[in-house]
Amino acid sequence: MIHIAYDPSFDFRSLPKVSLHDHLDGGLRPQTIIELAAEAGHALPSTNAEELGAWFRASADSGSLERYLETFDHTIAVMQTKDALKRVAGEFVEDLVADGVVYGEVRWAPEQHQREGLSLDDAVEAVQAGIEEASIRLTEAGTPIQVGQLLTAMRHADRGVEIAELALRHRSRGVVGFDIAGAEEGFPPSRMKKAFDLLAENFFPATVHAGEAAGLDSIRDALITGRAQRLGHGVRIAEDIEIQYGGLDDDGEEVGEDTGLVNLGPVANWVRDRGIALEICPSSNLQTGATAAFGEGIESHPVDLLIQTGFNVTISPDNRLMSGTTISDEFELLVEAFDYDLEDLMDLTLNAAEAAFLPLEEREALVDFINEAYDALNDEDDDDDLEYEDFDDEDED
Repeated sequence: MIHIAYDPSFDFRSLPKVSLHDHLDGGLRPQTIIELAAEAGHALPSTNAEELGAWFRASADSGSLERYLETFDHTIAVMQTKDALKRVAGEFVEDLVADGVVYGEVRWAPEQHQREGLSLDDAVEAVQAGIEEASIRLTEAGTPIQVGQLLTAMRHADRGVEIAELALRHRSRGVVGFDIAGAEEGFPPSRMKKAFDLLAENFFPATVHAGEAAGLDSIRDALITGRAQRLGHGVRIAEDIEIQYGGLDDDGEEVGEDTGLVNLGPVANWVRDRGIALEICPSSNLQTGATAAFGEGIESHPVDLLIQTGFNVTISPDNRLMSGTTISDEFELLVEAFDYDLEDLMDLTLNAAEAAFLPLEEREALVDFINEAYDALNDEDDDDDLEYEDFDDEDED
């Protein structure tokens, strides 16, 4: 077994990545927002790109999902024409490639982009045109990238069936899955039951935002009503995990040292044992307060508990503009907090590849590509950014 340690200057962008939870309207470039806002006559908090980017990050870092979602008023406002959607989608792909992503799924809600008269199909086709144009150009330039659309229905609206039908119409033209998003508390997946039934009847995959602003009941509904094959965030599944400690206090509460043993409740057990992928977005979870019950800061984030307990954890950025992050940044954050190495990052990436809404053959090809890329890193013994330590058999896990 080869253990890989890091030099602090290691460039995480050099690692091949898979992005499963990445919002189109949460990944715009500040300068693009400024230029599109000028064309649309939309007022912004600032017309300086650096200041505008800082405003988005500060406004999102409130500890409230509702306040976090308010920042999207500005990005959605400038994404109401075919040209704007095509531009934003193309730049989105460019930014994925710049971060080392080789496969991505971009989620967005077409119903929010009809203020200027676009039909739902027009909007989907415009985004697909931007994706395809950028993907072909970048792949031909030597940086292969494949991107699929996840069409999202907004939880507070009543257009779930309409968006499900839209996804099915475009299933062979770039759309790979369905999602619901928006305010989670008070808007359970069961409100979209007819949409999820339609998707299931047509064998079309769904990921459901659940376990972010709401807890286990939301996750349970996503699994039962939504037939979710992945959970968007899903981080609050950790509320169904009980850590065993070494002793009891006078009130019968567990205290003392963590024994390393856990008890899983029925929901957590189901999710773990069936390998239902969790789309964990660490920085976003801290910003929205999704992990507040577990403590403050990345060190208290339950992502490590979930990984160590055997959950199918994947890592994504959620909204790169609002969170001021990329998957490379998220990987570096986890390395610093939990002392992960490249093998851990490879495992997280392979989890995402295997959970992608792709046909089996394409997932296998993606897994092979990632394995080969990491093997190439292992072979670069003279790389200045990495050092390798070979362990003999007795040191192997």
